[in-house]
Amino acid sequence: MNKKKSQSYVGRAVKDYFTQNWGILLGLLILCVIFSVFGNNFLTQKNILNLLRTCATNCFLAIGVQMAIILAGIDLTGGALAALSGVMTVAAFQWWGFPVQIAVILGVAIGAVIGLLNGVIIAYTGIHPFVVTLAMQSFCRGTAYLVANGSPVTAYGNAGFAKIGQGSLGPVPLPVVYMIIFLILDYFFLNKSQTGRHIYAVGGNEVSARFSGINVKKIKILVWTISGTLAGFCGVVLASRLASGQPSTGEGYETDAIAAAVLGGTSFFGGTGSVGGLLIGVLIIGLISNGLNLMHVNSYWQYVLKGIIIIAAVYVDMVKQKKQNAAK
Repeated sequence: MNKKKSQSYVGRAVKDYFTQNWGILLGLLILCVIFSVFGNNFLTQKNILNLLRTCATNCFLAIGVQMAIILAGIDLTGGALAALSGVMTVAAFQWWGFPVQIAVILGVAIGAVIGLLNGVIIAYTGIHPFVVTLAMQSFCRGTAYLVANGSPVTAYGNAGFAKIGQGSLGPVPLPVVYMIIFLILDYFFLNKSQTGRHIYAVGGNEVSARFSGINVKKIKILVWTISGTLAGFCGVVLASRLASGQPSTGEGYETDAIAAAVLGGTSFFGGTGSVGGLLIGVLIIGLISNGLNLMHVNSYWQYVLKGIIIIAAVYVDMVKQKKQNAAK
């Protein structure tokens, strides 16, 4: 009996997933077909693994960005913070003599601290998250250049550090393994924990959430701290993949993360967003970059296309929101 109930629950969950996301799933399928036909070597194992590595990097940032958007906020710090964390991690063991393990913890901790600062400023000053995280983006990028003296900090022959971003679990690259783990944790956190439900409640109606006894400031601080921590981890993985901490890395990464979130159905009005939709958004953004590169399309067109995607997704969200308000 329990087995039948379990199968029934899984069946409903799968049906609901496809019902809610059929539009972007169709878009994902169409892109796969187009790039399979016109992109050289698109379906090769090597290219698929490269695509998944790229998606993993975006996903680390997109998870945190999605939480911020669910709160009707934004986080623009991701790419610059990843650069700072990568530079500090490599500098810590290459220049300052720290053990690699401590250097990695330091890199992630820097992300957590910057995220915490974002959250505290947003929660206690009332300054809009756009302004706070834009300013922190500039701070992180400038600090990365200052620490690195404007040049990449090279990681010389450290096999342990290289494995973080370049290693594999069987045929699966480790960054993809991290991505799967983070997505699973994100799902259970947002959907099965009280704190996750509070995040949706605050994003849906902050005043009502406050009167319901939810500590709104605590939720905001937590969300931006999580986002910063994931950006710090992203920086460590990137530095490992590149075998260097580069202050210029991560430029535009926050745009990809935002595009993935809104394309996956996360509403800028707050209170709405799913992990399943986010995954599809991440895959679509990764496919666009990968497929256009294989088709030898000028990389600048990727920025144009991603900008159009964000505007289109936000417009669809606005229309949907107006219909919902009219129905009330």
